[in-house]
Amino acid sequence: QVQLVESGGGLVHSGGSLRLSCAASGFTFSNYVMNWYRQAPGKERELVARIMRTGGSTTYADSVKGRFTISRDNAKNTVYLQMNSLKPEDTAVYYCNAVLYYKDYWGQGTQVTVSS
Repeated sequence: QVQLVESGGGLVHSGGSLRLSCAASGFTFSNYVMNWYRQAPGKERELVARIMRTGGSTTYADSVKGRFTISRDNAKNTVYLQMNSLKPEDTAVYYCNAVLYYKDYWGQGTQVTVSS
């Protein structure tokens, strides 16, 4: 069955870094656009970063541009989110998402907490 399993979250001080990973299985990973979303308490889920199928095109939320980098390894069926210069406002549950037309898969999320 389809699975997206995030890992790499945790507690970090402001200015620190974390690298999130999302391991995919049960579908043809290289065909899918991959996204990282986040949801902070009391807020709506927001798109953080997107990477197209070959990895040649990426987009970022304005709030993370220059600090976060999304990448993918289609041979390993894995998408990554490198997060640098973390701020307390980056605290949220981060979700991995795979999209292909009407197919839309989500991971269970990983908590990222940035202390000031």
